[in-house]
Amino acid sequence: MDKNFEHALYYDFYGALLTEKQRRIYEEVRFGDLSLSEASETFGISRQGIHDTLRRVEAGLEAYEAKLGLVRQFREIRSKAEQIRTICAGLEEESRHRDEIARILQLTKEIEEL
Repeated sequence: MDKNFEHALYYDFYGALLTEKQRRIYEEVRFGDLSLSEASETFGISRQGIHDTLRRVEAGLEAYEAKLGLVRQFREIRSKAEQIRTICAGLEEESRHRDEIARILQLTKEIEEL
């Protein structure tokens, strides 16, 4: 998977654990498309300081995922929910338990929304 996408996903889960300054720098450069030079001017620190902050943030996000595994769990839940949907689709065609299958699908959707 693309490293930038992976870090963006980690940021969604763990961004609140970063300092305000780290969040602002990361968001402006990675999501706001500021160059390192523009970010340097905006935040009043060197270009190298911006670069170092980005590397520390990404290393921190990776460390949070390694310890907590929330993104991994999220992906597993989504995968299992998709498997449930596939099974229910097959059962729906040959079963008279359509109400139960509909309830299972609704519960699957609710689990994914947690």
